[in-house]
Amino acid sequence: MNTLSWIDWTIFGGYLALVFALGLWFMRGQQTSEDYFLGGRKMSWWAVGVSLFATAFSSISFVAYPREAAYQGFHFFVAILFIPLVITPLLWWLFVPMYVRLGVTSVYEYLELRFNRPIRRLGTILFACYAIGWMGSMLYAVGLIVQTVLGLTEIQLVWTLVAVGLFAMLYTVLGGIQAVIWTDVLQTITLGGGMLVVFFLALGQVDGGWATVVRLGTEHGRFEMFNMELDLADRSTFYSACAFGLFMYLPGYTTSQVTAQRYVCMPSLAHARRALAIHAVTITLVCLLFFLVGTTLFAYYEQHGGMPDLPANKQDQILPLFVTTALGQGGLVGLLVAGLFAAAMSTVDSGINSLTAVVVYDWLSGRELRVAYSRLLCGLFGISVIGAALVVPYLASNVIGMITTIASTFLGLLLGVYLLGLLVPRANGAGALLGLLAGAGTLGAVILWTDVPHWWYGAFTCLPAFFVGWLASYAFDPPRPEQMRGVVYRSCFIDQLTASPDA
Repeated sequence: MNTLSWIDWTIFGGYLALVFALGLWFMRGQQTSEDYFLGGRKMSWWAVGVSLFATAFSSISFVAYPREAAYQGFHFFVAILFIPLVITPLLWWLFVPMYVRLGVTSVYEYLELRFNRPIRRLGTILFACYAIGWMGSMLYAVGLIVQTVLGLTEIQLVWTLVAVGLFAMLYTVLGGIQAVIWTDVLQTITLGGGMLVVFFLALGQVDGGWATVVRLGTEHGRFEMFNMELDLADRSTFYSACAFGLFMYLPGYTTSQVTAQRYVCMPSLAHARRALAIHAVTITLVCLLFFLVGTTLFAYYEQHGGMPDLPANKQDQILPLFVTTALGQGGLVGLLVAGLFAAAMSTVDSGINSLTAVVVYDWLSGRELRVAYSRLLCGLFGISVIGAALVVPYLASNVIGMITTIASTFLGLLLGVYLLGLLVPRANGAGALLGLLAGAGTLGAVILWTDVPHWWYGAFTCLPAFFVGWLASYAFDPPRPEQMRGVVYRSCFIDQLTASPDA
């Protein structure tokens, strides 16, 4: 087992102590469910914008983006650019104004307004399946990385998973959404600051510095972004990047309670839009930094005999390998572990708080529910996530593939039914239900009888859910006028033109 130096322990321990202190601090003054889940709708827009980044940037991203740049190039950065260039405008003009105007706490309230209560409940179940599987897989994935960095045994890995899950659960239970958002800000600083340090130290290890990185990267195609080869099984093509952007990132930002809960915890639409702008800038710059680190690692190893001969399922270890072997400065391993834990905890804290909000508001009519009960539910979900992390290795050997499958399956179905409600005025609850069944059935057939890569799964859930739901709706009575007012794109657009942004 590799041991941390006293400097590493100081950095790592200090980070955890600060996170826990934030949880205790924001425990004060929480009297209602709105305080606990929305911060009284008074959250700072810049903090929410940064928090959106921390939630989207997982522990997998922490090691996967440098890996992509080091072994493949900038092809996957195209998927990241979908967030500021495509997804943010859609949120700015359509989804966020609608959620703010409707005054929802749970994003699935929309499904009852547009369709009916059973569709709303079904939406919450899809989200819960996604969230628990997503958080459990992410927690297990970061455990594997830490196991490699520190040389943990299997028993030590289990205890690490339990400890990280319990710690994230504890400060989330205490501080609610305020603790989640402000610890996300701290986690973003830890992630970005730590990687900036690694970047400059890595540049110092490359003979010729940045000029050499640019030269070697250009010579070996490591800055290429637009591989237009039509090969759906190749992750490093433009089309696969588009699949990630449209069917992984878009549903996560529009139909997941984890992100939507942040849009409505601020005082007005103007504040929410500022948060979107901050998020778009933050995720672009920080992800670019991680890709540049990967290119720098490629240049370093190119000068030292070539990239390490790692099997494909171990290439995520390139960043931890470089930090632990090529950089000898004290404290860097502690900073690396703190960054990994930051990414994992920002995933877990956001997920369990959002799951609790969904139960309280969608199933328990939660505005009268005491905060103590909300904390109890939050704790129970935290325990379920730890259980999911311990079960993951028995369900799949490829954790990243499992995460992608979980997200594209459940969020792809949700995106299909939301697009149906927004874009098809004739759509109704029965059509939406048949669309969801068609999407699930199509994906099942694709998994059983084809070799389509998992990053395309979202297309095979979202598109059938939308088109079958559209056609099936004509076999049933049209929706009532109140089921379309303010919740389909035409009325949303009219409301958008007439409403004040500060309303």
